Amino acid sequence: MPRAVLVLAATHFVADGYSNIYAPLLPLLIPKLGLSLAMAGMLTTVLQLGSSFSQLGFGHLADRWRPRVLLIAGPFVSVVVLSFVGVAPNPVALGAVLLVGGLGGAAFHPTAAAVVHHLGGRHSGLAMALHITGGSLGFSLAPLLFAPFAQRAGPEWIPVLAVPGVVVLALLLRNLPPTAAARSRQAGGLLALRPWAVPLGLLWSIVVLRTMVSLSFATFVPVMLVRRGVSVGAAGAAVSAYLFASAAGGLTGGPLADRFGHRRLIMLSMICAVPFLVAAPMLSGWAFVATLTAAGFCLQSTLPVNVTFAHLIAPINAGTVSSLMMGFAWGSGGLAVPAVGLLADRVGVEATLRVMAFAPLLAAALAWSLPRMHATRAVPAEMNIM
Repeated sequence: MPRAVLVLAATHFVADGYSNIYAPLLPLLIPKLGLSLAMAGMLTTVLQLGSSFSQLGFGHLADRWRPRVLLIAGPFVSVVVLSFVGVAPNPVALGAVLLVGGLGGAAFHPTAAAVVHHLGGRHSGLAMALHITGGSLGFSLAPLLFAPFAQRAGPEWIPVLAVPGVVVLALLLRNLPPTAAARSRQAGGLLALRPWAVPLGLLWSIVVLRTMVSLSFATFVPVMLVRRGVSVGAAGAAVSAYLFASAAGGLTGGPLADRFGHRRLIMLSMICAVPFLVAAPMLSGWAFVATLTAAGFCLQSTLPVNVTFAHLIAPINAGTVSSLMMGFAWGSGGLAVPAVGLLADRVGVEATLRVMAFAPLLAAALAWSLPRMHATRAVPAEMNIM
């Protein structure tokens, strides 16, 4: 595996770890700032706006400018700014921190994904799985660090944790090989993708639905558990287990898609996730943790698959394609979180999560119409959608 892929995967681990600093602290931030669940969901959307929707612009920029600058500056901005969530004096200030910190992640994600896809070659599924799993592992382990630290020291001490993040990034990115500066020079941005609009639209919709479900569980499971009498640290550990299983699913899904096909894996993973998602809110203790982790493994096993599939469908403008399937789709899924929080305020968290659990069935139905193709060849513009 090329050295640049491993360096970017490790950088992804750090950047995504700090990007998950907000949700684990919600049980402390809600009483501190007087937030409703709907407002907590709205702030999640603000983070998504910064870290996800803006990826379209950064992806377009990466195809034309200096991706190395984005690869280095993005993670530093994310780590430093997001470390100040605990000291925000009001919801507006917290929203500003989430927005600016999210922009740092947005600069990194599509640029890194395009580089990894380019370097992965015939093993692009494995390369993308390693890269995205690095981010997923960081995202999953963050609650184990941030939640207990904030509970003991207080959220106002969270900025101290920016120091180790900055040090690690400095050590990693100084070793970023020059090959990571490779970039696509095709013109046209999103307009150039019109020949593949139908399959990309289907794939985008699947990612939106999956993200909506994943974010809803990651955001509101800690609140549900704390309201049941579980400590903030234990609630963070439960979510970490869920996210860690999600990362393991992503690492498994990439190579399986290379061998058995992206479309088939997407359908199976969505269908398999539903019974676990439905059952989890009705359980407690270790049964809850085991069921939730099984749901995460199934649901997120297609996390790298969707990105590599999109590159195969539309083999141009790698940065723009990455941003469409990562940031823009993830951000669109995040837009539903405030509505989920509003519903949870009215009918309860458990009932709301059970409703959300059925959304992957719609994603599986959409996947049926995706093109049937082998992982080593691209879809021609005139290909029929079956």
